[in-house]
Amino acid sequence: MNLQTRIELMHWLGEYISKNNDEWQCTKNKATQNNAWFTGEFIDQAAKNIVLQFLQKDKLQNWCSHYHLDDNIEPKNIGIVMAGNIPLVGFHDFLAVFICGHRQTIKSSSKDDVLLKHLVTKMYEQDNTVQNLVSFADNLKGCDAYIATGSNNSARYFEQYFSKYPHIIRKNRTSAAILTGNETAEQLDKLSDDIHLFFGLGCRNISKLYVPRNYNFEPLINSFKKYNYLADHNKYKNNYDYQLSLILLNNIYYMTDGTTLLTENEALFSPISHIYYEYYDDASQIINKISKDDLQCFAGNENTEFGSTQQPNLFNYADGVDTMEFLLSV
Repeated sequence: MNLQTRIELMHWLGEYISKNNDEWQCTKNKATQNNAWFTGEFIDQAAKNIVLQFLQKDKLQNWCSHYHLDDNIEPKNIGIVMAGNIPLVGFHDFLAVFICGHRQTIKSSSKDDVLLKHLVTKMYEQDNTVQNLVSFADNLKGCDAYIATGSNNSARYFEQYFSKYPHIIRKNRTSAAILTGNETAEQLDKLSDDIHLFFGLGCRNISKLYVPRNYNFEPLINSFKKYNYLADHNKYKNNYDYQLSLILLNNIYYMTDGTTLLTENEALFSPISHIYYEYYDDASQIINKISKDDLQCFAGNENTEFGSTQQPNLFNYADGVDTMEFLLSV
């Protein structure tokens, strides 16, 4: 399968997702039954971003041109260990390997074991050559290189197991934002999206806020109200109740709109339904105090725009590691 055919096929896949036919709707319902965190709304949000940011023909062509891709690559078998924290979170890795012209063997997360398999099956039906390029397996053996995403604990296992092979190993990351107190209602509304989309489970979700002293939290908390419906989700509500109980038990000062908790804490990673904030005196010093190994996105203050942390494009690589450069070097 040549490069242009691969681009055409991925563009076709985007059109298939956009049509939202009965088969795709049934697949999304099955994914929700398999993992209650994968609500229909958030599956659609993830799929929409993939279609708009990854699967437009002009964007794919520009991406390929940037790396001077051609049909002369020597195909290797790339093993991919995918995460399952948000719907289709491993799609970018799948796409990069496919577009490069390598074969791939994918180990899906048990939390996200439905959506991508269905999409690959539809690709099989459209062009049966795909069966020679993409497969799924419970164990990855005999691959030429590996891309593995997981927790800090699983990363230690990956590093040991894949050390003899070219590899990319991704660990826990999160995102933060810096506020000045001069944000508009629209900006705060978008920041609320960055915090709450996918229940805050993604590494691109903002879990930590840096605010100036004497910051007025009321407009920020008001912006959270659009996500009050998350309290109707059983698993999210259980997390909220548990976090609130810990706060009350330890007599910690907190703010809430009834769905999202805010407490002062220097930690970067916060639990589900809970956002940490920290005061600053000098905004220029904030980014220097955050470990680059922990940070995926940093929003505000001329960094990533509010509302865009969960809308990565083809060139936004996880952990800042250029997946395409890696694949072309294998």
